[in-house]
Amino acid sequence: MLLTREQDHDTISLLAEVSRTISNEEDIGKVLRLVLFIMSEHLNMLRGMITILNRQTGEIVINESFGLTQEEKERGRYRIGEGITGQVVKNGKTVVVPNINDEPLFLDRTRSRARAKKDGLCFICIPIKDGMEIIGTLSADHQLNEPSLLENIKKSKVPEARMDLLQHYVDQLSIIAAMISQAVRLKQLAFEESTKKVSESRKEKLPVQQIISGDPENASPEDTSRPANIIGNAKPMLGLYKMIDKIARTSATALVLGESGVGKELVASAIHYRSRRAEKPFIKFSCAALPESIVESELFGHEKGAFTGAAATRRGRFELAHSGTIFLDEVGELSLPIQAKLLRILQEKEFERVGGSKTIKIDVRIIAATNRNLEELTRQGLFREDLYYRLNIFPITVPPLRERKTDILLLADYFVEKYNAMNHKGVRRISTTAIDMLMRYHWPGNVRELQNCIERAVILSEDNVIHGYHLPPSLQTAESSGTPYTGSLQQKLDAIEKEMIIEALKRTKGNMSRAASQLGLSDRIMGLRVKKFEIDYRKFRM
Repeated sequence: MLLTREQDHDTISLLAEVSRTISNEEDIGKVLRLVLFIMSEHLNMLRGMITILNRQTGEIVINESFGLTQEEKERGRYRIGEGITGQVVKNGKTVVVPNINDEPLFLDRTRSRARAKKDGLCFICIPIKDGMEIIGTLSADHQLNEPSLLENIKKSKVPEARMDLLQHYVDQLSIIAAMISQAVRLKQLAFEESTKKVSESRKEKLPVQQIISGDPENASPEDTSRPANIIGNAKPMLGLYKMIDKIARTSATALVLGESGVGKELVASAIHYRSRRAEKPFIKFSCAALPESIVESELFGHEKGAFTGAAATRRGRFELAHSGTIFLDEVGELSLPIQAKLLRILQEKEFERVGGSKTIKIDVRIIAATNRNLEELTRQGLFREDLYYRLNIFPITVPPLRERKTDILLLADYFVEKYNAMNHKGVRRISTTAIDMLMRYHWPGNVRELQNCIERAVILSEDNVIHGYHLPPSLQTAESSGTPYTGSLQQKLDAIEKEMIIEALKRTKGNMSRAASQLGLSDRIMGLRVKKFEIDYRKFRM
């Protein structure tokens, strides 16, 4: 096969980056996601998938993907021998489909190609092996009639150029499949163990895409673990987890307190899904910014003809939550008449629909949340004192982000992965300068503000790194972080220039010439800048 020098260099660069990722990352899921992102950058890959065979069920599922929505990913399920993917798992042989329009075995089970231009779209599926055992597949879509690829074919000046290009991709994917086989094997074992546990006994259930762990009925009081839907290891969070664990085993009313954006709804969700009501409904309702009449109808329902527009009887949130849990966010915003009805439900477990006379009995656990001081509202006569004491049986305070700063990077990494997947980006790290800015900022908007910052930064990033200048102006303003900048304009410009040079050297593994080229500098100017800022380029040659 004829390869250009540029293609040969790209292959070495691709495999080196994959190797570093596998060596440096401990999270197996993250390893596989990053490998697909790296492939997308180096191989003109439109979509990529890593499937895993569940030996207990005989089903092949997409475990990690690039270029697929969550819905498309979930549709990608095959039996052994079914479609191209099933054939590869069955026979252990690579399959190349030069044009998916011409291959009846290509099922497009994910339906991800329905919107794509299929002419010239090829599909390569490689078996992932553990010894002689097939444990999954690595597959990729390539558009072979893109101008850049056609140009490569024309340069080759041989009739077999198109097949040579396909073979080039096959060789690269085969090496990557071999490199990640151990990671896939570990994922397969974990996946099968999870399936086995769920089939053996009823386990704690969490919403879609959350992890199954822990049985609240069989757990001991000392067995406290982090809820799967909450991230954080800071000391204040460990105390929060203990509180969640204690109240989850009871049917007591809970009041979740904390500033806006700290994650009060996640705490309510964790309590419900760790309780004996986990299999029953979890209904959420925000009490803020709605007229009293709408809130009443939403919570308690209404009878046909109760008011203009009530064309049919409608069940309210409390009825929908029967035998389960209802989460009332911003409960401090409720009007006094609605508070009276809520108090009756807490005391008598009954109510009437709007416009109705029939008393409805319900069994509902109430979890309320607010960022307001209910005790102060009580003193002002804006919140019923008797309701306050009924809700305040078991208060739980969620700490603000500024009190759990050691969790900032954990949360930032999580949001980077989330928005990488949503926006088909490949951000792999946060620069030192950006980390410093994240850690110095006081986060008045808490986790929600951090989430918005990272989403913005992921979208803006062009080199798979989040830099300080990708963060919002509020974080870049020194006064907002409590660290006012006292230097001159030139000192600040030098700091930015030094950061950009260091990032370029990191990307090029200490190659001064390539770093200079990326920055648009001559080798001479690059040398002068490195000397000026006392940067040791050799430490980046890892």
